[in-house]
Amino acid sequence: MAKSKSLGRPFGWLWAAYAVSTLGTWFAFDAFTLIAILVLHAGPAQVSALAAAGLAVGAVVAVPLGPWVEFRRKRPVMVIMDLTRCAALLSIPATYALGRLTFIQLLIVSGVVAAADIAFKAASGAYLKALVRPEDLLVANGRFESTTWTATALGPPIGGAAVGLFGPVTAVIANAISFLLSATGIRAIRGMEHPPRRTQAQRVDDLVEGWRCILTDPALRPMFFHTILVNGLILSTAPLLALLMLDRLGFATWQYGLAFGAPCLGGLVGAHLSRRLVPRFGQHKVMYTAGTLRVCWPLGLALIAPGTGGLVLVLILQFCLVTSIGVFNPVFATYRLEQTPTDRIARTLSAWSITNNASVAALTVLWGLLAHSVGLRTAIAIAGLLLLATPLLLPRNEHMAPHAPETTAGRA
Repeated sequence: MAKSKSLGRPFGWLWAAYAVSTLGTWFAFDAFTLIAILVLHAGPAQVSALAAAGLAVGAVVAVPLGPWVEFRRKRPVMVIMDLTRCAALLSIPATYALGRLTFIQLLIVSGVVAAADIAFKAASGAYLKALVRPEDLLVANGRFESTTWTATALGPPIGGAAVGLFGPVTAVIANAISFLLSATGIRAIRGMEHPPRRTQAQRVDDLVEGWRCILTDPALRPMFFHTILVNGLILSTAPLLALLMLDRLGFATWQYGLAFGAPCLGGLVGAHLSRRLVPRFGQHKVMYTAGTLRVCWPLGLALIAPGTGGLVLVLILQFCLVTSIGVFNPVFATYRLEQTPTDRIARTLSAWSITNNASVAALTVLWGLLAHSVGLRTAIAIAGLLLLATPLLLPRNEHMAPHAPETTAGRA
């Protein structure tokens, strides 16, 4: 309890805003994919294109947003991005009610939401580092991670049931409302926030500074390539798994939501474990071990069968996967904030997210084409095999760099 109070009321509002928007997002788990499959009757190529195009467009639009976020007050930026996501999402039920919903609109809204997501994450990461003490960053990130997995465990099963009862557009409406509530919570945070100072020298290199910060840091660079590849290989198969379970194997939407929601209790366990494991074993050892364990499970998803046995297999594999991720993510997020100079956080996080989204988009298109050629199961299995090699990109202990120094510009 004392540890919770030490983070302060402003963090409490930020945490609450994060919780409500995350719950809305996971309530609407794969809503666009479900709309494409169930309403617009899309096939494998279209479903993969939808997942990829939104991320790709969002990444392109977000390129100038990183510098824009860096030199503005972070709280108003977060509010603007929440309201942007809310408005974009509400356009879907509006056109659906009029019978004018199209695949093109799904693509556009997906891109707008993805770009706003990147800008929001960049602003919130920089804001968090300024909001809490350095020694409390792991605790704060652990609470965000616990919230993520709680929402992930609750959202998809409830959202899947809602979709089954009221249709997939219901989940989109709930997600839009969650962003509106998040904006309200962020606005409730008290305190004056001064915009960072910006020099002429900084203007010239704004667009590339985030990538330069990552690629010249001997600790961030290998983590960058590792996380980008792991995320891309896991997420590129998500549309294929949806098609396999919902279309080919005949699982109901609530079963699909349960399969990917209930195991996320393991992420909650992992987030709590991370705070206990780091003091005992050290930051790098925990990050390396959890980063290795998390890639061992997706290969088994290629073996899903119809019926109860198949559902149980998905539950077990997903539980092991998300428990490992639950340990890895808060430790990694804390380490990345520690390594990044304060005056470059927003640009660095933007560059990271842009690259991640672009990579996921490219791999999703590639895996959609691969599935079209060799089949859903084979494509999922190939991704699982490639994931087993990704721990080779994790940095060894002797290559871990000391914490990045704070710059005077970040302390304005």
